[in-house]
Amino acid sequence: MKENALIITNNDLVSKILNSGKYKIIFVNGTLMDVLIKVRDYIHKGHKLLTHPLMGSVKPNETPYKTVLISEKNYEYVDIQSLMYIENSIEVSQNLIRNRQPRNWPDKVLEDFKIIDFDLINNAINN
Repeated sequence: MKENALIITNNDLVSKILNSGKYKIIFVNGTLMDVLIKVRDYIHKGHKLLTHPLMGSVKPNETPYKTVLISEKNYEYVDIQSLMYIENSIEVSQNLIRNRQPRNWPDKVLEDFKIIDFDLINNAINN
């Protein structure tokens, strides 16, 4: 990744593994929706999305974990494309969660979701 990035996540595995000092990590102690709202707050402050908030094939009503990369730099303007992506992602997530509430997964499945989320963001960082 060429641009310095902030990592916004509620996945403690991402936080543990990528907390080497190379990236600033903002840990959200909350839900997937809380992460998306935190990302939107940063976009309103001038940060840009570096990864799509809904990347991967795991739907927001299936997994409790979400990690998103945004620019470390906040620009003097709101990036309209980033704002459109995050607003759309919030809307899609709300609709999916409203229509089908997330399950109470066993710990082993939750660990698998953490690994999937980590793998997605790690691949994005390293490409």
